[in-house]
Amino acid sequence: MKNTAQPLLEEYQLGDLTLKNRVVMASMTRGRATNAVLVPTPLMAEYYAQRASAGLILSEGTWVNRQSIGFINVPGIYTPQQVEGWKLVTRAVHDKGGLIFSQLGHIGTASHPDHLGGELPAGPSAINPQTKSFTSEGFKDTLTPRELTIREIKQTVQDYKQAANNATKAGFDGVEVHAHSGMLIQQFLSAATNQRRDEYGGSIENRARIVFEILEAIIKVWDSTRVGIKFNPVAISNVGIMRPDEETIPMYQYILKKLNDYNLAYLQVEGPAEDLSGTPVQVLQVNYFSHFRKHYRGTLMANLGFMQQTANAILQEGTVDLVSFGVPFIANPDLVERFKYNLRLSHSNRETYYTGGEYGYTDYSSAVQEGVIGQ
Repeated sequence: MKNTAQPLLEEYQLGDLTLKNRVVMASMTRGRATNAVLVPTPLMAEYYAQRASAGLILSEGTWVNRQSIGFINVPGIYTPQQVEGWKLVTRAVHDKGGLIFSQLGHIGTASHPDHLGGELPAGPSAINPQTKSFTSEGFKDTLTPRELTIREIKQTVQDYKQAANNATKAGFDGVEVHAHSGMLIQQFLSAATNQRRDEYGGSIENRARIVFEILEAIIKVWDSTRVGIKFNPVAISNVGIMRPDEETIPMYQYILKKLNDYNLAYLQVEGPAEDLSGTPVQVLQVNYFSHFRKHYRGTLMANLGFMQQTANAILQEGTVDLVSFGVPFIANPDLVERFKYNLRLSHSNRETYYTGGEYGYTDYSSAVQEGVIGQ
């Protein structure tokens, strides 16, 4: 039965873009760029086009330069070949009436020499993040990296700018800065992985400096209303030693206050996957997203394993403006239609998340194909 009284299905004005609904497809690594030069493929174009009924699609995290690589079969956006590959994807999405942003990422110290021609990864400090990197030989422990020089930091900022410029050439509708999940930016923010004594270390303002240098560089290429950023301030698992500490809340309050001056497309905040009780950020356990709404005036997007009912509820109460969905989009390319008609969701096969072929990627059927709803 169709249900039109759902905030999820309402249009939303995102700068000069009109989203046909408030259902956003979250960035998800799927490991389908199975070629030596990490170029997006026609199979990837098909995958994204299948999901174009989302109000907005966020691409999988995409490498901004060769040094940023840290996971096999993930595409880049730093070479002309990669740009041409992404053109296939954006054209396919646009042909289906969709919108798509490129998520720009750099894994920093969480990489491995296997990805870098034998070179050590580099980041804010020569401190092992104590996590794992997915290589062609499986998961491997990270190593003690080398510290980036100031000149290299400046070059990395320019690499983000060039990647953002490449995203315009590739036909994307905007870009999102990947600043979560233990990536390079989060490594600068964390006192555990950033023990520099120059202008990029020490104080909250110094550790957050790279966030705003990257944003300033990107908005020289894109209007700020086409630029988003994603954080996960409370990640505990899978990020090694980068865990919430006593400075986490003041750090993000500082960042949010400054972000209010940028008129960005949105701020996306990922919620806690675990109980925060007993941690330095336990005050965020209750009404998590309200804490961010209190400090951020712009469009706020939430990501926290939402389903139809919980997403409609948080939109209805006005805490956030958009909700992003990850796993539900894997097995339900027509997730929006399933919400519209209150249909059951199909379940995805975890064993196929990163396997490289069409199995578990483009072969999930829609409700139309299943005969649940008509053409």
